[in-house]
Amino acid sequence: MKLLVLLSRFPYPLDKGDKLRAYHQLRYLARHHEVCLFCLSDEDVPAAAYAVVQPLCAGGLHVQRLRRPGIARNMALASLRGLPLQVGYFYDAAAQRRLNALIREFRPDHVYCQLIRMAQYVRGYAGQLPMTLDYMDVFSTGMLRRAEQCRWAEQRLFRHEGRRLQAYEAAAFDWFQHHTIISDQDRQLIEHPHRQQIHIVRNGIDIDFFQPRPAEKTHDLLFCGNMNYHPNVDAAEFLALEILPLVRRAHPAARLLVAGTSPAPRVRALASEAVTISGWVEDIRDAYAAARVFVAPMRVGTGLQNKLLEAMAMELPCVTTPLANNALHGHPGQDLLVAESAAELADSISLLLTEPGAAARLAAQGRVFVQQHYDWQASTNQLEALFGQQPS
Repeated sequence: MKLLVLLSRFPYPLDKGDKLRAYHQLRYLARHHEVCLFCLSDEDVPAAAYAVVQPLCAGGLHVQRLRRPGIARNMALASLRGLPLQVGYFYDAAAQRRLNALIREFRPDHVYCQLIRMAQYVRGYAGQLPMTLDYMDVFSTGMLRRAEQCRWAEQRLFRHEGRRLQAYEAAAFDWFQHHTIISDQDRQLIEHPHRQQIHIVRNGIDIDFFQPRPAEKTHDLLFCGNMNYHPNVDAAEFLALEILPLVRRAHPAARLLVAGTSPAPRVRALASEAVTISGWVEDIRDAYAAARVFVAPMRVGTGLQNKLLEAMAMELPCVTTPLANNALHGHPGQDLLVAESAAELADSISLLLTEPGAAARLAAQGRVFVQQHYDWQASTNQLEALFGQQPS
């Protein structure tokens, strides 16, 4: 099959959830299909990253560079047209012309579009080409949840954007024959009467890459991710300012490592004797191996927390919130610990720090859980089955 894949970011390095999902899907799709990749990038793509992705794209690799002046103009135009700013940021007329020419030349059998921010590019092909949309998660809900937490001056902006995204997510449904999303929790948030037709396609975990390994434990707690992403910023603040002080009542020497790319000023401000902000880590496995407990105290956001899959695969005992576990579907008390308030989360963490035997059992079962339920080959097989179906 000649498969055209549309991405809003270059899918390497794997420092964001959408890039991780896209890269591993490309790895498996490239085994059976002639993949042509068209992606956007708002920064220069390093030659080393290009060299990793190019072998997966037998049908061609095309990168459209987005630049700041044009992005600002496109967002303004989107607002005037009633489109979400999220869509405007990534929509560029020059990119549209280039994609149109590529479609004429490549003549794809199927188009796979990741995220609604790319849907605008193929809106005009609705009914002409077989197409699948991967919602992955639900941007509108993330925006509306953010509005509930931000300062009153910003609430109107985020609510307005959230409502526009809600309408756009529903409208985009009708442009595609098939649809995928990362969890049932996210599927229920799509405001479309036929949302049950959206297929659940989970992420996977590279179980061979993320393996437990011995290392000196330099930190008791770890949280990691893209540290410029609002849900992660909120979780880091919650952990450092509210949860950690409670943990330190029972474990005065407890230290927290916050690792991940592009830490926002609010994250950098958390640094203290008890909190280390590392920024980008060349090999994130080093951070997992150096910690005793992984904590993902997510209060906002949508989708699946890949950081939990990685930590569990490395046999690091995990503590998280119901919001994150509703997508993961781990068994509380068996695969990981689940709590909601700062006090409850602190108690769960203290239990694992106090009882290493219980922590080890939880960690071992966590690896078994992700190995059984999160497999890139199996999830990509689901995609291939959809691509082979005739439009209804």
